[in-house]
Amino acid sequence: MEDIEKPFETKELTISMGPQHPATHGVLRLVLQLNGENVVKCTPYVGYLHRGVEKLGEHRTYFAALPLTDRLDYISSMNNNVGYVNAVEKLFGIEAPERAKYIRTMVAEMGRISSHIIWLGTHVLDIGATTPFLLSMAQRERILDLFEMLCGARLTVSYPRVGGVRNDISQEFLDLLYEFVLDFPSNMDDFETLVTENRIWKERTVDIGVISAEEAVNWGLTGGTLRGSGVDYDVRKYFPYDAYDRVEFDVPVGKKGDCYDRYLVRVGELRQANRIIKQCIENLPAGPVMADAPKFTLPPKDMVLKDMEHLIHQFILITKGPTVPEGEVYVGSEVPKGELGFYFVSDGTGKPYRMRVRSPSFVHASVLPRLSEGGLIADVIANIGTIDIVLGECDR
Repeated sequence: MEDIEKPFETKELTISMGPQHPATHGVLRLVLQLNGENVVKCTPYVGYLHRGVEKLGEHRTYFAALPLTDRLDYISSMNNNVGYVNAVEKLFGIEAPERAKYIRTMVAEMGRISSHIIWLGTHVLDIGATTPFLLSMAQRERILDLFEMLCGARLTVSYPRVGGVRNDISQEFLDLLYEFVLDFPSNMDDFETLVTENRIWKERTVDIGVISAEEAVNWGLTGGTLRGSGVDYDVRKYFPYDAYDRVEFDVPVGKKGDCYDRYLVRVGELRQANRIIKQCIENLPAGPVMADAPKFTLPPKDMVLKDMEHLIHQFILITKGPTVPEGEVYVGSEVPKGELGFYFVSDGTGKPYRMRVRSPSFVHASVLPRLSEGGLIADVIANIGTIDIVLGECDR
């Protein structure tokens, strides 16, 4: 009998990546339809880390809801706090003192460095390199040590306050931070020496996950993910808050909109954040760190501990909240992931009638199919890393 050759048949395979996969940067689940190693379809599933932050905020006073924002993007809790208090201050119709504005700008940029540096380390680690991750974590530890000196907490800080900041900063803190600022550029040079022109790194990121400027805008992308496509948009420049209109900094932008451009943009943002911190230290004005608005701001802790009237005032503000104007307000801020927005509807009571959070990670997770379909399964990992998401903020 003659051997009859059977035709070679292939069929598409559907697999689930996550929600426990380390390279998904949290509990993100991707259902991938594959033809060999080629991604035919990518479907993200989110919600595994949902904790109801928005609804919890509606059952707490504006002051008591502040610690909830730490737990959104827990990698950059300081930036979340700053965005939240700016939104509440706009609703209340109050303004923080100049010194507090400079301090909030300074600590927000420290948070940006902390977030971006761990993003760089983990993104490179996802693709296969170990040494840059160790270098990045060493720099992040220095930032966390400074946060601990400032407010006693390292990760979830709750340091900014409605009307200012919790406590003033010491000269010792400023000296150590300035030492960090002077060292940081050379440390970034070491990182870039290992990564930026590395042949393997460029093969894994150049022309991978390309998205045009027009598409990026249509998808609602913000932050470095948007600027990597060449769109020069930064909330700190176009809608400045705190002391961002008093410092000089550039907004790095990419050209192609690929993974490599998004990497270069965030490397540039690290250097610009360091530049902003240096200016804040050198130009830090004297004065109070809390607004003189007793109706809307918590009293000083030392007075609460020794004066009954201040104790009662704090108790009422925390439990009932201030009487605030009716209306609605939306305020966006430039956090490391992109534009974080807080939307409040006030019914005149001490608690928000509605609270909604515009989280950049949620928007960016939605673009993964656009970046991944048509590419290789290995490129899915690069695409997840390049959009810089944290699922605590995505699911909120």
